[in-house]
Amino acid sequence: MTEAPDTDETQRARLILSLRSQGVTDPKVLDALEKTPRDLFVPNLFQDRTWEDSALPIACGQTISQPFIVGLMTQALRIESRSRVLEIGTGSGYQTAVLSRLARYVYTVERYRTLMGEAEKRFRHLDLLNVITRFGDGGEGWPEQAPFDRILVTAAAPDEPKALLAQLKPKGTLVAPIGRGAEQMLKRYTGDGHGGFSIETICEVRFVPLLEGVAKEF
Repeated sequence: MTEAPDTDETQRARLILSLRSQGVTDPKVLDALEKTPRDLFVPNLFQDRTWEDSALPIACGQTISQPFIVGLMTQALRIESRSRVLEIGTGSGYQTAVLSRLARYVYTVERYRTLMGEAEKRFRHLDLLNVITRFGDGGEGWPEQAPFDRILVTAAAPDEPKALLAQLKPKGTLVAPIGRGAEQMLKRYTGDGHGGFSIETICEVRFVPLLEGVAKEF
């Protein structure tokens, strides 16, 4: 007699338990992850791996991040209910959707028009009315909407992202992978209220690089 395959609910619950054991302990972040249907953001080819704790390929040579990393970065932001969050790199929109359950508004910038269009469809499907999208160069941020309470960067900046730090409120928080190639560290910058920042290194990570300009797609 063969065992019945796990249901989505069982796999999702198992993933949440795994994230908690790895250090994602903020109950609001875990709740946001549990309520966000990751299967909506995963390509059909990888649907059977939706609830694995692993990054998966999406269009344009990009990835949907590992749930642990999504949870860790979201937790590191320390989002409050009235926070205005800037996200650099919309990608599939999964991280955006998680942020939207915690923040007042999420402003998200994507350099691939294809990815932005698909993500916008998912946001409409989920009725995420507090997400504002922009097709553009993420490295430039969104100056017209600054300053932001929180900024999350989902691609690796080679050096300190000064243009983005300039768009933070005086006591705001920015979380980003910093470094080149395999030498990347997830860092948190917290404003001291006087133009300076305290910098914490959270862990080693691996992200696609933060590229200048918008992508040419054919």
